[in-house]
This record gives sequence, C-alpha cells and structure tokens, in this order.
Amino acid sequence: MLREILAITGKPGLFRIVSQGNRMLLVEDLKSKKRFPAHSRDKVVSLGDIAMYTDSGDKPLGEILDLVYAHNEGKPIDVKQLIADRNLRNEFEAVIPDFDKERVYDNDIKKLFTWYNLLLETGMTKFTEKQEESVDTAEENSENKTEK
Repeated sequence: MLREILAITGKPGLFRIVSQGNRMLLVEDLKSKKRFPAHSRDKVVSLGDIAMYTDSGDKPLGEILDLVYAHNEGKPIDVKQLIADRNLRNEFEAVIPDFDKERVYDNDIKKLFTWYNLLLETGMTKFTEKQEESVDTAEENSENKTEK
C-alpha cells in the first residue's frame, strides 16, 4: 500500500502514483487531489522504500506507522505542540524505544508524524501489507518437500 505513495523532494505533502509516462510519473496530491507530472529530474521516493534506524537494525516505515497508529489509538498527533513542548523525541521514544538516537534527527521524527497525520486524513489506517498468505504457502511447500 505504501509503495504507491510518494514523497517528492522540494514539494510538501505526499502523492499517489496515477500513471507512468516517458521519463515522468503522473502523480496526485493526497490532500488537494491535484495532478501534475513528476519528471526524472525530481527526487521521488516511495514510502515503502523508507526505513528508520534502530539499535536492532533498520525498521520499515510501514511498521513504524502501524506502531504510531496503535500508540495513538488512531488519533492524529499535534506535531506543533510536541515541537513547542520539546517532546518530539520523547513521543517517538514511547513508540519506538530502541530508535538510534544519534542517526534519527528531530526533522525525521517531525516528517514521520506529519506523514502519519496526512495518511490518516486520507483514510489510510493500515500501513503494512499482511504477508500471511505467502508465509502459509512457504510452510506448505516445505512440508511437501519433507513428506516426499
């Protein structure tokens, strides 16, 4: 699900891929629904490809967003208040206690919480795709091999 949601450097907000053309993508702003091309010179990153540093390795953004959603019981986060109270890192540590405090900056946390709020506004509440089917299939295949 997060694979089709994009962040474009220099443009605020998040975008959904609508179509793909020659050396460009047609994207739609999640909030305003306005469509425009993202050219090959634009730095475009899929949210599905983003991870954050933790002490135990990199954690995919989808998993982090699911943890933020569960921690906040599906409610939006008041990012401006957290910044004003200097509680941005404390709030993030409540969600991800083992985040790498040296390599994760306040701007990264602010961007994460802002994206979370934007995704909530658009009705997205599940950020990781369940891979139960592929796990079940893999288990069945391994069982079939051992039976033969």
